[in-house]
This record gives sequence, C-alpha cells and structure tokens, in this order.
Amino acid sequence: MRPSVCELVTLWHPTIGCRRRWLAPCSLSWLRAPARWSQVVRPEMRIKLQVAIAADALDIVALRAAVAAKLTAQYGQGPWSGVSTEKGVLFDLRTSRVFVARRKSRLVATLRLTTKKPWAIDPKYFTPCTRPLYLLSMAVAPELQRQGIGRLCLAEVREIFRQWPADAIRLDAYDAPAGAGQFYGRCDFRKVGRVSYRGCPLVYFEMLV
Repeated sequence: MRPSVCELVTLWHPTIGCRRRWLAPCSLSWLRAPARWSQVVRPEMRIKLQVAIAADALDIVALRAAVAAKLTAQYGQGPWSGVSTEKGVLFDLRTSRVFVARRKSRLVATLRLTTKKPWAIDPKYFTPCTRPLYLLSMAVAPELQRQGIGRLCLAEVREIFRQWPADAIRLDAYDAPAGAGQFYGRCDFRKVGRVSYRGCPLVYFEMLV
C-alpha cells in the first residue's frame, strides 16, 4: 500500500532537513527520487544488535516471512519466497550466532554469523584467508526498509567481526532484481564472482577486515 501524503511529508529530507513540512500534492515531485532517500538515516535512528535467544524465534520467523512475502509480491515466486519455521530458527541458534535489533521491543532486523562455510559458497572465488566469517539471513522489516537500518546493522557487524576476531566477511546474494547485491556494493563489499548453485544464480561478495 502506498503511503499517504501525510506519511510522505514526515520523512527526513537530506536537503531541506525537516520532518514535518506540509506540501500540496502538486509540489511532491521532489519526493519521487528514491536514491535521495534510500541512504538517509532518521536522526533518532539507533540500532544495536543483540544475540538472539530461543524466545526471539517466533519474531524472527515472522520477520523473515514478511520479507519473503514482499519480495514475492514484487518480483514473483523465486528462491527468496521460502519461509522459515520456528524449528529452523532454533536450529540456526544452535549452529550459528543469530542477532536481532529491536526498537521499542519490536523486532526490526535480524541476521546471523557463522564460521561454517555455507553449501552455496565456493571458497575459490574469495581472497584466501584463515578466519572468514559468513553473513547470512539478513532481513529488515519491509515497512522500515530504505531508512538506513541495513547500513547500521552492517556497521555493527564490522565491530563484531573485529572482536570475534575474523579477517574477512563473506556472503552471497541472489543474482536477480530481488537480490540485495546493489545494497552490499554500496556498503563497501566487493563483488568477487558469480555462480549458479542448484540452479539459483548467486553473486559473491567479501569485505576484508
């Protein structure tokens, strides 16, 4: 559902620098520039990743499902349409380190980190290193996307990686319009290769720490 005029004009504009400016419908043309908004973080936005626990599982399931539903509605059925289960999330908690970010107790983002190489990753495409970590299952609540939350989460991830310690961050993204490759590229990840894993086109990215 498209936001109303009142919702649009409460967004933070990087040039005007205001959050509540009334504009008549005919003067909304400057709002039709997603690139000017997509990298802007609202002044009050703060994100702190915390290690998830079993009690977070259902919220993580719901967030992942919402993201999958949005991508499916926008791009059609694809590998991004899969839905997590509580059992699957609990397995993730046992086999990797899952993180969540909340605002006023509401889950707004999640991701997981692991030292175990995912099946879809082929190491030959990456810079040789001894302590790589893999970033997986990153998701931001659909209605809060393009507000800088993803960038703030990745900034937190960099600090976590330094403390782990690790010497590289590796990940893959769908090589399709539904994929997040452009986002990772804007966040200083380097594209290192393209592959097809079980018929699913992927793009590999890395960041050396």
